Amino acid sequence: MPVRPSPREELSPSHLASEVAQREKDKKMTTWVLVADNSRARFFATEKATSSLREVRDLLNPEARLREGELVSDKPGRDRNPGAGAHGFGSDASHKQEGAERFAWEVCNELESARNGGAFRKLYVVAAPQFLGLLRKHQSSSLKQMVAGEVDKNLTTQDSATIRKHLPDYL
Repeated sequence: MPVRPSPREELSPSHLASEVAQREKDKKMTTWVLVADNSRARFFATEKATSSLREVRDLLNPEARLREGELVSDKPGRDRNPGAGAHGFGSDASHKQEGAERFAWEVCNELESARNGGAFRKLYVVAAPQFLGLLRKHQSSSLKQMVAGEVDKNLTTQDSATIRKHLPDYL
């Protein structure tokens, strides 16, 4: 069983400084790269500023690949008011857009959990332009502070070497 320092030692500045130094030494300078669109989010990590990317997680949103008609079970209701012509009753927002919003929220929750766990110290976001806007909308202020750069391109189907070429030389 480890010996705990006395309360006086535990609060001493030298003990706290050595504790903080040890924690910092144990933490790696991990950088994460998120590559995403409305149907897929790939999470990559790199330990060194110039090293290649290693995929650590892959999230899928299969609904995004479906056609709009496959996402809804019925056509919108119709109003055949004699004087006004036919009007459809339906939502203004498409089901695909709602699905993309949910997926962006899910991706940001994954990133937030990883940030809280200390999994990375810096984040690069590579995303399809429209999805990048959704990601920005759902990022917490703490997560936004971790973002070191953004690339507005859809590279989800590319290999890690190709993705790495779109990022700065030193991450």
